[in-house]
Amino acid sequence: MRFTFETSAILALFPLALADSLTLYLPSNPNPFSIPANTHATLSSAGVHFSAPLSSANTFVFHNVTPGSYLADVHCPTDAFHPLRIDVQLAEDGEEGIVRAWETYRGNDWGNKGEVVQVKEGSKGRGFELRAIGGKNYFMERPQFSVFAILKNPMILMALVSLVLMVGMPKLMDSMDPEMRAEFEAQRKNSPLSAAMTGQSSGDNPLTNFDMAAYLAGSKPKESTPANNGGNGNTKNQGVRR
Repeated sequence: MRFTFETSAILALFPLALADSLTLYLPSNPNPFSIPANTHATLSSAGVHFSAPLSSANTFVFHNVTPGSYLADVHCPTDAFHPLRIDVQLAEDGEEGIVRAWETYRGNDWGNKGEVVQVKEGSKGRGFELRAIGGKNYFMERPQFSVFAILKNPMILMALVSLVLMVGMPKLMDSMDPEMRAEFEAQRKNSPLSAAMTGQSSGDNPLTNFDMAAYLAGSKPKESTPANNGGNGNTKNQGVRR
């Protein structure tokens, strides 16, 4: 039985010497001679498994491949390669076989085919060239100390803004003219925030005698009335009766 490699526009025949063989070629990047010697490739299907070691010509040659749909995967400890879907089918005359290849990804539906892989003319005849993903990293790099990473922290940014305001506001006040400074001081004294921070008297601040419990209970607060305290003339406000 002979196999032919076919892409979307190419239909080629295997030589007779490679009648029942399938060849996969390593790409030029990374350097094929830097690949470990224990690297091997596999063809997997339902109940069928083929394995091929890395040859001196930087190829993987599978012999006695039967018709079927296979997942071609390269097992390398240092580099990762894209898996391929390879379909081997018999022609109508039963003597020649048609071989097609597509890129695939793990986790995808088997019927979801990727990009068609072109046939490559190599030293071992016609075959398919693999595509590298990149080097494998088994260790996590320890993060380095960076001042910019500290400055990106929101808490550090808030502290820096507060520090700038504390240092810059007095200098800004000193640079104001007397009229603008007096107007700014008057607005600051009349602001609610300034009243809450300085603690005004109960007569100036209406929130001093506010009873939250009575408000939530729905009762109306009673007006405070002066009362004699043992004839000493001192008065005190009566609390709200609940």
